[in-house]
Amino acid sequence: MTQPVLAIIWDSMTGGSRALAEAAAQGARGAADVRMLHASEADADTLLAADGILFFFPENLAAISGVMKAFFDRTYYPCLGRIEGKPYAIMVCAGSDGRNAVAQAERIATGWRLKRIAESQIICTHAQSPDAILAPKTIASADLEKASQLGEATAEGLAMGIF
Repeated sequence: MTQPVLAIIWDSMTGGSRALAEAAAQGARGAADVRMLHASEADADTLLAADGILFFFPENLAAISGVMKAFFDRTYYPCLGRIEGKPYAIMVCAGSDGRNAVAQAERIATGWRLKRIAESQIICTHAQSPDAILAPKTIASADLEKASQLGEATAEGLAMGIF
């Protein structure tokens, strides 16, 4: 029996979102064929081939990061009407808020008619100064565990046919 394909699409400027995506991939391995791709490398075929999708990205200036937004722009219409019902979840790495970036991504997912399988999560780094915002991020082990559990639960749910 072939494993389900789990696409993990990520973007990161300072390493926080990447660390979360890597933790999710680690949690998912064994139950799914994990395809972890930077948003600049992922395309419509990535989404079409996936059985489930996890998105990890930072909030930049109260919005989806530019590279992730460009990914959504490139893939939205080629995938419209072709990925309906696929399970997805979102995790955003933010300095203070993250809600607008989540809202934007959830609207895109709603337009695609994806199936949300977990509440979107915001991992707050509390970076407030320019130096702190631009500094490499170290994600707390509890937050990495949340990402790992999200990856594991998604992969297992796909493998068991729950999603």
